[in-house]
Amino acid sequence: MSAGDALLRIRGLRIEGQSEDTWHEIIKGIDLDLKRGEVLGLIGESGAGKSTIGLAAMGYARPGCRITAGTIEFDGVDLARLDEAAKRKIWGARISYVAQSAAAAFNPAHQLADQFAEAPLWHGRMGADECRRAAVDLYRRLQLPTPETIGDRYPHQVSGGQLQRAMTAMAMSCRPDLIVFDEPTTALDVTTQIEVLAAIKDTIKQYGTAALYITHDLAVVAQMADRIMVLRYGELVEEAPTAQMLSNPQKAYTKSLWAVRSLRKDEERGEQPLLSVKGVSASYGAVQVLHDVSVEVPRGRTVAVVGESGSGKSTLARAITGLLPPTQGTVVFDGKPLPPALKSRSKDLLRRVQMIYQMPDTALNPRRRVRDIIGRPVKHFLGLGGAALDRRIAELLAMTELDEQFMERLPSELSGGQKQRVCIARALAAEPELIICDEVTSALDQIVAEEILKLLLRLQKELKVSYLYITHDLATVKAIADEIVVMYRGRVVQSGMKSRVLSPPHHEYTDLLLSSVPEMKVGWLDDVLARRRPGANA
Repeated sequence: MSAGDALLRIRGLRIEGQSEDTWHEIIKGIDLDLKRGEVLGLIGESGAGKSTIGLAAMGYARPGCRITAGTIEFDGVDLARLDEAAKRKIWGARISYVAQSAAAAFNPAHQLADQFAEAPLWHGRMGADECRRAAVDLYRRLQLPTPETIGDRYPHQVSGGQLQRAMTAMAMSCRPDLIVFDEPTTALDVTTQIEVLAAIKDTIKQYGTAALYITHDLAVVAQMADRIMVLRYGELVEEAPTAQMLSNPQKAYTKSLWAVRSLRKDEERGEQPLLSVKGVSASYGAVQVLHDVSVEVPRGRTVAVVGESGSGKSTLARAITGLLPPTQGTVVFDGKPLPPALKSRSKDLLRRVQMIYQMPDTALNPRRRVRDIIGRPVKHFLGLGGAALDRRIAELLAMTELDEQFMERLPSELSGGQKQRVCIARALAAEPELIICDEVTSALDQIVAEEILKLLLRLQKELKVSYLYITHDLATVKAIADEIVVMYRGRVVQSGMKSRVLSPPHHEYTDLLLSSVPEMKVGWLDDVLARRRPGANA
């Protein structure tokens, strides 16, 4: 096969999904070509079929789905016709996959280096010692800390962003011909994202690897893809080279994608603080993670906490909620110090502070229906039962713009945006005064993320609830925050009203964060990397 021939050729792909006992079509006749060394971006809102197509490119249909028509030719072999054993010889060796949720993809009982070695050992590509050297090399290329030893850690001992990079290294372990990247930088802060994107681009270029790059971040796809396919409801909307797609999209739907993230909230100055974190330090064992952190959240306002992976944002949330008692300092809520440990707090204190987590896939019990997920805190904190409980569940669903039919659904029957709405409804069920939002939109496409932000703003206005909004996405900060706290290596380096923090002159680290936000411009990543090379400004 010549270099110009397609490595992957999909024709007439149709896939059905099952809901209850009914099958319905979710991919409706997609054609796709991908050359060696080429990157094809797949974009579209939640439910467009991006991940389903990405998995189908491996000849795989997830549980509850089935490929009903079409051909999937990889290097001349139709994967749709291969049996499971034949496909397993290809998976991991010639085609690999980087999942969106690293936390759900790793085995918690095994060290990172052992999981890296699984594919090359199983396929006979390397010996154990060579696997170790290859892991260290890729960990270094992907900017993981202490690359020589980080492979000795278990998944729970690294941050979400570090885990996502470790999974990218795993996918690259056999130097495959094709990698399916399914939102690989979703969990990464903007500064880390630049390094990971650069490493992915470099690896693809060095090894001539083809890639399907699935993302909801249009600025990221502009840096990675040679061509872009826009999808909606399992159908192709339009396809074009990246530069052409960015400068002159043809379809109204594509233009609507380009126009998202226009949401901006006018900041409001708060008065009486509901939450005051005063000089808090916290440690994991002998490692100190928070250093003398002070933060205030006014009543009915939103304070955004921003910073890169490992800056201490989520650890601050754990200290506030009592999951990680501070080693020094106090957390004051409504004028009274909170007991440091969760088990020492009263039922009413637990009710008044709730949390919404980053990954709804792992935050919701897959065996419980929405009725039970939302109903449990209603029963526990408010003591409702019977018809009153059902009415309250319906009210909470309505507040989060879901109707009563969702009560009987399992999480697997919901889209990503619907799952996050259920998580919000569960937090609201306790009628809290403060909600800690930990990266609540980072796993969502931009259209759905904007809907969730609007929902949170409306709920704040109606319920007067306060938010501590943890994020690495500075675009959402502009949309939702009144005040901003910038954290770096466990310390607060800058804080204040949104307009002041986002206006120059910035603190040096704040300036780095702001300059790392991707722009929808081809070549932006290369320009940033060039400016940051040693001697670039000499």
